[in-house]
Amino acid sequence: MKTHNLKLSIEFCDAVMSGEKTFEVRKNDRGFQTGDLIRFIPTDGTSYRSSDGTVREHAKHEISGHTYKITWE
Repeated sequence: MKTHNLKLSIEFCDAVMSGEKTFEVRKNDRGFQTGDLIRFIPTDGTSYRSSDGTVREHAKHEISGHTYKITWE
């Protein structure tokens, strides 16, 4: 079982958390399998440079503290 960190547009975060949006269609370029875990990283499309010099795209949303299980491939 792997844990995948995936960016998710902030506009979809509330729908995922409420259960209204229950699937995400992605290219399987990471070897996704049933039982793997997903952590969504909310993004609003803007970027900024963090204090360590790396470029980040993260937006603030409570989904970042949640983990979801892949139940279907």
